[in-house]
Amino acid sequence: MNQLLLLSTSACHLCEQAEALLQQLDIIYQKIDIAEQEQWQERYAIKIPVLLNTESRQELCWPFDIEQIQAFIIKL
Repeated sequence: MNQLLLLSTSACHLCEQAEALLQQLDIIYQKIDIAEQEQWQERYAIKIPVLLNTESRQELCWPFDIEQIQAFIIKL
């Protein structure tokens, strides 16, 4: 099963906006703080928030809106 991750950090207002969009769509996802893993900090520090499909490794980087999230989910 595909898993959708929301890569973010604490106190990130853009990440809060992205999470609100996901909640509006009632999408199941796991929120990950990139500060927990050094390689994620290096890779995503200036890209967050990022939606990541763990199976295909496809990413949707901010800025995105509801329509873009829906199109991304369809690809899953």
